Amino acid sequence: MSFIKKPRIIHPESRPNSIGLSINDYEGAMSTLCAGCGHDSVSAGIMQAFFELDIAPHNVAKLSGIGCSSKTPTYFLRGAHGFNSVHGRMPSIATGANAANGELHYIGVSGDGDSLSIGLGQLCHAIRRNVNMLYVIENNGVYGLTKGQFSASADVGSTAKRGEANHLRPIDPILTAIDIGGSFVARGFSGDKDNLVPLIKAGIMHRGFALIDVISPCVTFNDHEGSTKSYLHTRQASHAAIYADYIPVRDEITAVLDKGANVVPLHDGGQVQFRQVDDKYDPTDRSKAAGYIRECQERSEIVTGLLYIDDDAPDLHMLSDTSETPLRDLEFKTLNPGAKALEEIQNAWS
Repeated sequence: MSFIKKPRIIHPESRPNSIGLSINDYEGAMSTLCAGCGHDSVSAGIMQAFFELDIAPHNVAKLSGIGCSSKTPTYFLRGAHGFNSVHGRMPSIATGANAANGELHYIGVSGDGDSLSIGLGQLCHAIRRNVNMLYVIENNGVYGLTKGQFSASADVGSTAKRGEANHLRPIDPILTAIDIGGSFVARGFSGDKDNLVPLIKAGIMHRGFALIDVISPCVTFNDHEGSTKSYLHTRQASHAAIYADYIPVRDEITAVLDKGANVVPLHDGGQVQFRQVDDKYDPTDRSKAAGYIRECQERSEIVTGLLYIDDDAPDLHMLSDTSETPLRDLEFKTLNPGAKALEEIQNAWS
């Protein structure tokens, strides 16, 4: 981890957001990751997303496990609450924190090793419980901290820096999340900030578990020819499933979209351009979304964008019928009514 403060340099033309904070207020400590690491680009995207959503850092809880990816919460939102858990156990920590105080915005940052190997079981249960959080997997296909061994997301035939090829089938977090009931599933690329930031913003505001798998090349151990997680391969194989932007809830914007490019003005004076895409793709159809992803994989395409969403799925608090008052604000006698009350509860179930 790094605790070296960044120099506070504010560009003279920068403007604060609606709550009076500058983009610098969303920074963290100086990064100690390798120069050019895709993870730093993801951190920049997360900072930009929270800044544009006007969410104060102290209203955010950031969590992580172990690995290069799990170091990154140190590098953004220095004013947020934070917890660095043990290897693969971040989802259960996030579940407990969210159960105790659902008023915060939760973001968990993990890697393909932390999430798809030792932490796979924890990740699956957080998805099926629909914990209200954004979960970012910084996916580079290797264990960067331990010198570049293949991770569980490495594709068959992908070669390591020293030349050996991977022969084990990969675990795809996108298909896994869709298959077990994920309510928001997306994939991005750390080298494509224009599409990554809207995905992060939408994931933050989604009520439920929002999984974003970000292909984030490891420049030290997995950015060579033969790697399917390199910058070059991802740029060549990337295929956008749907072109979309995130617009916060304000007065309704309406427009009639014709075939081709359509420009729609936004509340802040900017514009968003829409283009009608393949009518066959439906991000609200779980089965068709999974089938579309597999079709793209067969063509060696990495499909990106918002791949599946279910806005009506109940989150952890709705499923558990928790108190509207956060558990942390309840009186002790309410949380611990005593032995007599416990005996009555046990008798009721006997």
